[in-house]
Amino acid sequence: YEEGMASNNDIEIYYRDYGPSNGDPILLVQGLGGQSINWPQHLIEFLIKNNFRPIVFDNRDTGLSSRIQSTSFDDENRNSTIIRSYIRYFLGLPIKSEYTIDDMANDAISILDTLNIEKAHVLGISMGGMIAQIVVSNHADRINTFTLIASTASTPSPFNGPTRKVRNLLMDRTKNPNATADERIERTRKIFKEIGYQGIDLNTEEFYKNVMTSIERGGTDDTGFGRQLSAILGSKNRIDKVKSISAPTLIIHGKEDPLIKVKNAYRMNKLIDGSKLIIIPDMRHLIEPPVFDQFKNDLLIH
Repeated sequence: YEEGMASNNDIEIYYRDYGPSNGDPILLVQGLGGQSINWPQHLIEFLIKNNFRPIVFDNRDTGLSSRIQSTSFDDENRNSTIIRSYIRYFLGLPIKSEYTIDDMANDAISILDTLNIEKAHVLGISMGGMIAQIVVSNHADRINTFTLIASTASTPSPFNGPTRKVRNLLMDRTKNPNATADERIERTRKIFKEIGYQGIDLNTEEFYKNVMTSIERGGTDDTGFGRQLSAILGSKNRIDKVKSISAPTLIIHGKEDPLIKVKNAYRMNKLIDGSKLIIIPDMRHLIEPPVFDQFKNDLLIH
């Protein structure tokens, strides 16, 4: 693969272009706290095998991309800031964020510009799906197809968002950004156990190494997770934007998703004219091999 940095004004975005250069470009947009290296290898290999050119990147505030300087999320007032945000979130009041989902969409487009790619397929998962909705809506002439996995057009709320247990696990990460590596690995294991495919063993050396690689790559500063979460909660609903999407759209969602309830997928299907909806019965929020095997042929046809 080739790697580089794309610029969106003063924000630097790390990208990895798996090639081949004559493959059909597909931009993959990661979710909350996810890095470019966290895309499942089975997905990347499947795309390359079928003549696609996967391009992945670190959203701002993750991995090797720019960290956003913030006074709202320093250690001294972190807890009170996050608690205030959540109180406003539950009351339906505006939330201050350092940047918006729209800003992150501009980051994504900067990669296509840097690589001189006129048109691409776009696939987004979770928060990456929210970012991708803006990309696809604002840049219709540059989109071949749109694939939306485990995402929503609405700002997550107590009615359509995470279960209380998942919400508490996410809150724990925002409140404790200076946790040790082992604490962060255990925290990730707990989150994955709740949002991932049931029955997969997470107490393995492979899981430990993968999470440790992400921690080492992203550095000790984990404050970006809280800023990304605020961007999600502080961004406006994308209903009108989503209604305007004209690209052929495939929506994939887990029936048992505990982070973004499946009702969001049904609503998205109604909002995007001509979209196709696939509900995976035993999928939760991630795309492990047993989940991917159930929709990879539909993805390829799409």
